[in-house]
Amino acid sequence: MTFEQILTDLKNKIYRPIYLLSGEEPFYIDEIADYIEKNTLDETEKEFNQTVIYGKDIDIPTLVNYAKRFPMMSNYQVIIVKEAQELDKIEELAPYLDNMQPSTLLVLCYKYKKVDGRTSFKKNLEKKGVFFESKKLYDNQLPDWISTYLKQKNYQITPNAAKLLADFLGNDLQKIVNEINKLIINIPSQTAITPELIEENIGISKDFNVFELQKALGAKDIVKSNQIINYFASNPKENPLVKVIIILYPFFNKILTFQQLADKSQKNAASVLGISPFFVKDFEEASKKYSTQKLFQIISILREYDLKSKGVDNVSTSDGDLMKELVYKILH
Repeated sequence: MTFEQILTDLKNKIYRPIYLLSGEEPFYIDEIADYIEKNTLDETEKEFNQTVIYGKDIDIPTLVNYAKRFPMMSNYQVIIVKEAQELDKIEELAPYLDNMQPSTLLVLCYKYKKVDGRTSFKKNLEKKGVFFESKKLYDNQLPDWISTYLKQKNYQITPNAAKLLADFLGNDLQKIVNEINKLIINIPSQTAITPELIEENIGISKDFNVFELQKALGAKDIVKSNQIINYFASNPKENPLVKVIIILYPFFNKILTFQQLADKSQKNAASVLGISPFFVKDFEEASKKYSTQKLFQIISILREYDLKSKGVDNVSTSDGDLMKELVYKILH
């Protein structure tokens, strides 16, 4: 089941006796578990019928005993196991699946890893309860995710602003949501969020960030590139070299990919590169600024400086000086 299907069922009070929420992205797991914890029972029912425990603090036989209890003065009891990946031998729940207590909602928050999908335990659980795999989003999916999330909150965001947030905050969805919620506190609904609003309310510079560096390098704008990299060098904690390389490496790979496309139409390029059609023109312009040979060289340089940022063949050069060297070699 998808995240949306699970929440829709819960809001319609369609409950299942067991929920196994697993995967590398904790945001969706927490959202589902929090909804169940806050909304299944009223405050009086929770006192006797809601249990929140941690996987390291319980074993399977004890958990099964809890799950088989009848609710007191309520139609349901809720048991939420946080950090369920720390449960020893979770597959030993298999016999319980054949004789589950229908008035129990057993919620297993199995974070940061996946349950082996080949096991009979997982397949049987899918038939009799809810199995949900929460996958990490790819970086190129983040701007659209941010736009969708804000649309649900009755806000809009410009493509540049969504890209700015995604590049600055990375693919930690909870971190993104926390920053968005801070952002919209003082902004009226229906507002279109721009880079200027982000700078004013979150503190991410609209002019000096990795997204703007990427654009400046793509345009071979030497002055702007050096302005940004000098700003980064003076703020190394906020703009570490490793983070810069993580964003620039796929950017130049995509320029190289664009050069090789037979069909360079906006629709096809956006699909192949995994980007919004809005940004295709940036790759088209960048592909004219760099030869194929230079792009291969840049990709090699980025690998070299990634190693240097981690101390390989680099004893004392600072991140700031490495960034300046890197940008110079890209542009010349």
